[in-house]
Amino acid sequence: MKFTAKKNSAILVVAICSLMGAGDASAQGGSTELRPPSAFMGVSDVQARSRALFSEAAKVITNPRCMNCHPAGDRPLQGNDQHLHEPNVPRGAAGIGVAGNTCQACHTDRNFPVGDGASYQSIPGHVRWSLEPIEMAWQGKSIGEICAQLKDSSRNGGRSLAQLQEHFAKDDLVAWGWNPGRGRQAVPGTQSVLGELIQGWIDTGAQCP
Repeated sequence: MKFTAKKNSAILVVAICSLMGAGDASAQGGSTELRPPSAFMGVSDVQARSRALFSEAAKVITNPRCMNCHPAGDRPLQGNDQHLHEPNVPRGAAGIGVAGNTCQACHTDRNFPVGDGASYQSIPGHVRWSLEPIEMAWQGKSIGEICAQLKDSSRNGGRSLAQLQEHFAKDDLVAWGWNPGRGRQAVPGTQSVLGELIQGWIDTGAQCP
């Protein structure tokens, strides 16, 4: 069988990009349960309930599906073990890589199934796929530190608490966490429950653990 140079190039790109799913299929994930705010109504101390609500929401926030795009360095993370992204794609000024080596070179506007290999099954995708700004890095931080950061408009994308809740509850890129493509474990619960937890956290004073 003969291939044109164009076909060979396309095959090479797919082969290289496929490395990005390595480790996901065999990695062990955390709990798939996400308790709703009603599960915490028995906590009579309102501040303690607020901290408990955020800690529950943090099951999603600190999940690798979310954390991998909030690294502290200039290179994305990948897999449930959060290893450095392969191939090496630098952050770049806009968080989408650099000329000739961008996120979009491999990540399209949707998840792309690759195959049934032992190390990968799909390449994740979304029209806004990118790294979050460095001031929004979560890697290496405690739940309490992430909570404080999320409340700080200079480190959360300029959002008010209401806008932050809207982001978690309705943003379609956040929603990717529940539909991460074959070979990847989804974040716990549902986006609706996450939005309810964040709202409950705000309503009880947005206290940090």
